[in-house]
Amino acid sequence: MKKITVKIDGMMCGMCEAHICDTIRRAFPSAKKVSASRKRGEATFLFENDIDMEALKKTIDDTGYVFVSAASEEHKKRGLGVAVNS
Repeated sequence: MKKITVKIDGMMCGMCEAHICDTIRRAFPSAKKVSASRKRGEATFLFENDIDMEALKKTIDDTGYVFVSAASEEHKKRGLGVAVNS
């Protein structure tokens, strides 16, 4: 699983964040845990495989916001950290 972080310029409010999240979900239906933050100027989501960065850029730019950059990194699932006593 990959964590994709997209830097975006132009988000000003909660509706902007929702618009970006909806756009990513529509363009990439297998995206998981999609979130956006106007304060950080970014959106993040999980994706099973590598993503077509040009398609992602076009998707964001077509909304009227400005795609600044994107990065992909391996996402490790966090366990509960439950210790087992023997």
